[in-house]
Amino acid sequence: MSPAHIPSPGFHLSRRNFLVTSAAAGGGLILGLALPFGRSEAADPADFTPNAFIRIGRDGEVVMTMPYVEMGQGTYTAIPMLIAEELEVNLAQVRLEHAPPNEKLYANPLLGVQATGNSNAMRGAWKPLREAGATARMMLVAAAAQRWGVDPAACRAQNGEVIHEPTGQRASYGDLTAEASKVPIPESVSLKSPQDFKLIGTSAKRLDAAAKVNGTAVYGIDARPAGVKIATLAQSPAFGGRVKSVDDAAAMAVKGVHKIVRLDDAVAVVADHMGAAKKGLEALKIEWDDGPNAALDTEKIARELEVATLGSGAVAQNIGDVEMAMASAVTRLEASYEVPFLAHAALEPMNCTVHFRKEECEIWIGSQAVARVQAMTAQALGLPQDKVIVHNHLIGGGFGRRLEADGALRAVEIARHVDGPVKVVWTREEDIQHDMYRPYWFDRISAGLDGEGRPVAWSNRFAGSSVIARWLPPGFHDGLDPDSTEGAINLAYDLPNFHVECVRVEPPGIPTAFWRSVGPSHNVFVTESFIDEMAAAAKQDPVAFRRALLPKSLRAKAVLDLATEKAGWGQAMPTGRGRGVALQSVFGSYLALVADVEVSEDGAVRVHRAVCAVDTGTAVNPDTVQAQVQGGIIFGTTAALYGEITLKNGRVEQANFDTYQMLRMNEVPAVEVHVVKSEEPPGGLGEAGTSLVVPAIANAVFAATGTRLRKLPIGTALAKQGN
Repeated sequence: MSPAHIPSPGFHLSRRNFLVTSAAAGGGLILGLALPFGRSEAADPADFTPNAFIRIGRDGEVVMTMPYVEMGQGTYTAIPMLIAEELEVNLAQVRLEHAPPNEKLYANPLLGVQATGNSNAMRGAWKPLREAGATARMMLVAAAAQRWGVDPAACRAQNGEVIHEPTGQRASYGDLTAEASKVPIPESVSLKSPQDFKLIGTSAKRLDAAAKVNGTAVYGIDARPAGVKIATLAQSPAFGGRVKSVDDAAAMAVKGVHKIVRLDDAVAVVADHMGAAKKGLEALKIEWDDGPNAALDTEKIARELEVATLGSGAVAQNIGDVEMAMASAVTRLEASYEVPFLAHAALEPMNCTVHFRKEECEIWIGSQAVARVQAMTAQALGLPQDKVIVHNHLIGGGFGRRLEADGALRAVEIARHVDGPVKVVWTREEDIQHDMYRPYWFDRISAGLDGEGRPVAWSNRFAGSSVIARWLPPGFHDGLDPDSTEGAINLAYDLPNFHVECVRVEPPGIPTAFWRSVGPSHNVFVTESFIDEMAAAAKQDPVAFRRALLPKSLRAKAVLDLATEKAGWGQAMPTGRGRGVALQSVFGSYLALVADVEVSEDGAVRVHRAVCAVDTGTAVNPDTVQAQVQGGIIFGTTAALYGEITLKNGRVEQANFDTYQMLRMNEVPAVEVHVVKSEEPPGGLGEAGTSLVVPAIANAVFAATGTRLRKLPIGTALAKQGN
C-alpha cells in the first residue's frame, strides 16, 4: 500500500526521540532508537519507549534487532548496510536478531502494524538508520577524544576504530563502549554525501548467504524443540464445510502414529515423523458436510463482479470532466478485463510449531506479521499476550501469504489436544487448496481519442475484494483502500480527463489475501494493456504513444527509453514473434519492461527475453536490486502464462504443481536488468517486477498475433480463443 495514503509518523533525531544510551550488562553500548518502525504515545522523553536497538559489544560487534523479517528479499543485508555506512564498520561486524512481537515498538510506519510487506522496508529505514549510525559514530569519536584529551575534530572513525590523526592513537569501538554510553547525545548529525559512500551502492555479499548454503540457517519448518511430534492435516475440501464423521482405525494402526485430532472442519494426524503422519492421513476415512458453499464455482463469482461494474463505485480519482470529453471524442474504445484468483505456492509450505501449556503457549514460526500471530493466538486462547511466546524465523517464501495468522491458529487448535510440542506441516495439496488467494477482479474500462489519436478521456470501474478492509480496517475508508487502487490511479501519464471507481465485492466462501505486488498485480495489467489498445486504435507505435504522455514524468520517460533501447525496440522480428512494452510507477519506483515473446501455431507462448529498466532511487545494494527484479519477473511470468485458481462445487480444482503449474527452468526467459543511477531516496522493489511483466507479455502476444488478451492466464485465454 502506498505511503501517500497512510502517512508515517515524522522522524527527527534529537534528545527527545533518540532516547537513551546506556551501558549494557556486559559493558557494551546500547543505543535505543526512535526509528519510524514504531510509535510511542508518551509525551515525556523519560517515558518514551524505543522500538529498535543497536548494541555494540566489547568485541566491537554491532547487533541490530530487526523489525522486518528476511524472506529472500535481502533485507537482512541492505538495511545493515545503512548502519555500517555511517557507523564506519565493516558489514561483517553487523549481526542481526529477529525482533520479538511488539506492536508498540516495531510497527511499520507505512502499515501502522508490525509487518514485512508492501516493498517498504528500505523506504522506511533509509534516513533514520543512517542517522542512527552517524550518531553512534559521533559518540564513539567523542569518547575517544575525551580519553586522549584531544579535539574530536582531529579524530576520525574507520573500520570499527577511532583514530587520532596527529598521534596515530587508535581505540576500537568495543574498547570505547562504556565511555561512549556517558557521552551526551548530539542534537543533530550530518550524513554522508552520496559521493562519499563506501558501502551503499556496492553489491555487498549477503549476510545470510553462508548459513543458507551450509544448511545452518533456520526456517520455521526447521524448528525442533525437544520432544516435538509432527502432524499433518486434512481440511474441509469445500469452503465452509465441516467434518461429518471419521473412521480412524486404519490410521491409528500406522506405525509411528500417536493421535488423531478431530476439529470442526479438519482432521489432523499426530506422529513421530512426517512420513507416518502422511500415511495415517491417507488411511483416514473422512465424510464431509460441504456446507453452504457446496455449489460455488468461479463463473458465478466472475459474473457477480461483472454485474457490479454496471453500477457505480467509490471514486478513487477524478480529473477533469470525462463525460464531456468522451462525448467529443473522435474514437471511443471499450473493453473489459479479468484476472483470476491466484495461490502463493511458496517453496516452504505452511507450517507452525506449537507447545501449548495450561497458562502459556509457545510458537515457532516464520511470519511476516509476528505480532499479529501473537495477538490472534492470545485472543483465541483467552491468554494475556505476554503469555504467548513467539519465535520468528527465516521464511522460505512469503509473497503475502505469511502476513496471515491462519496457519498458526490452526496449529494452536491441534496443539491443545497434544501433550508437548507439535509441528504442523501442510502438504502441498493443503497449501494450495486452503490458501488465501489473490482476489479475482473484473474491470470495465473505456477511453476516448481526439482526431490526432491523443487521449482525451479515460474511465475505469473495477470490482473485487478488499483485503485491507479485513486485514487492516483503518486503512479502508469510504469504499476505498490504497492497495486496491495502486497502479490504477496517480499514473505517470498525462491524461487530462480521468475517472476511476472501485466497487468492493467480497466473494462468498473463498478467502482473499495479499499476493506479491497485490493491487498493482491487477491494475498494471489492465492499465498497460489498455494503453496499448489506445496506441493501436491511434495507429501509433506503443512506445511513441507512451512517450507523448510523459511530458512531466522525466523518471518514467528515462526508464522507458532505456528499456526500449536495450531491447532493440523497432528492430524486425521473425514471424510469430513480437515485442511488448509496459511501464509503471508503483511502490515508489519506476520501471519499464520489454518482453520478447513467441507464439507457436498451436498457441503455446514462450517468453524468450525480458529487458527491464529500473529507477528505484538509490540502489543500496545493486545486486539485490537485480535479484529482486529477476525473481519478480519470473514470478509474474508464471502468473501470466499459467496462474489460475478455479472453483467447482465449492472446492479448489488445483492441488499440486501438476495442476497449479510453475514456470520450468527451461522456460525461464533471459532477463536483463538495467539500473538507473540515482540519488533519490530508495523506492520499493520486491514486488515491482511481478506486476510489470504481465502486461508486457500480453502486449507482445498482440504484436505477434494480433490477438488482444484481456483475461488471464494467457495460456488459457489463447486456448479458448483458438477454439
